Amino acid sequence: MSEDIMTMTPLGSGQEVGRSCHLLTFRGTTLLLDCGIHPGYDGMAGLPFFDRVDPEQVDVLLITHFHLDHAASLPYFTERTGFKGRIFMTHPTKAVIRLLLGDYIRLTQMRKGASGDVSPDDVLYTEAELQSCVDKIELIDYHQTIDINLPSGLKFHALNAGHVLGAAMFFIEMGGRSVLYTGDYSMEEDRHL
Repeated sequence: MSEDIMTMTPLGSGQEVGRSCHLLTFRGTTLLLDCGIHPGYDGMAGLPFFDRVDPEQVDVLLITHFHLDHAASLPYFTERTGFKGRIFMTHPTKAVIRLLLGDYIRLTQMRKGASGDVSPDDVLYTEAELQSCVDKIELIDYHQTIDINLPSGLKFHALNAGHVLGAAMFFIEMGGRSVLYTGDYSMEEDRHL
């Protein structure tokens, strides 16, 4: 009976700005929606509350856009946990994430190196781990439907969120139910390319 209850659990950003990360479970299927950091905390303290999820049980991870509060813990989750699922985002999001998270690594190292106070908890991932993560990302275009072969009948498509270039909302269907996950979106006329 509990399998017929869809649950959405905030692992971050539930009552705060930052570390956007939500766990959606229904009929044996588990999705992670966004994977950000909290910009007000350094290192491990800025991560979502990953202790509330078994990474090996996550089937699909969807990233709405490249901002740090929605995507910066992605390499940590894919490379330093037991996550074996699939990752989807738009092409512009993937292109910018590689650059932005590379800068994030360098800035963190510079800031911590200047104070001489670098602990292992401050280093969330290396450049090599970032590249390994990026290599695992699968692309989705707006209005393209991805059908994942799972018993729940999971399928989803991306819609233009207008927030930043490549930002997407995901319309998710599984087990006869549907959810629209917006991430950040804009109601203003889109002026991106």
